[in-house]
Amino acid sequence: MSDESEELPEIDEELVGADAEKPEEIEAPAAGPPPDLGLIMEVPLRLSVEVGSAHLPVRDVLALSKGSIVELDRGSGEPADIYVNDRLIARGEISNEDDRVAVRITELIAKNAAAVG
Repeated sequence: MSDESEELPEIDEELVGADAEKPEEIEAPAAGPPPDLGLIMEVPLRLSVEVGSAHLPVRDVLALSKGSIVELDRGSGEPADIYVNDRLIARGEISNEDDRVAVRITELIAKNAAAVG
């Protein structure tokens, strides 16, 4: 670097104007009904329910056959985790409705808690 200080060009007041407009500030949206989310409401999401999991070595997986029992890391009365696109959003109870398996949501997971887990 040189010891000489660089001179800045002079501002031409006529071009800029003494009362140059300041950029407009962006206002926060007014509280009220949310905007129309019609297009977004049709986007498909993957919902999955995890009853439990197990870690098995390859030899145990290869030994599985019809009728094999795999012990999971949860008890039968514990709630299942409900995920949307691999993000934990809730917990619930597994039940049967009209000969189909269903899950009844018992707890919604807070946004901050889901980010941690």
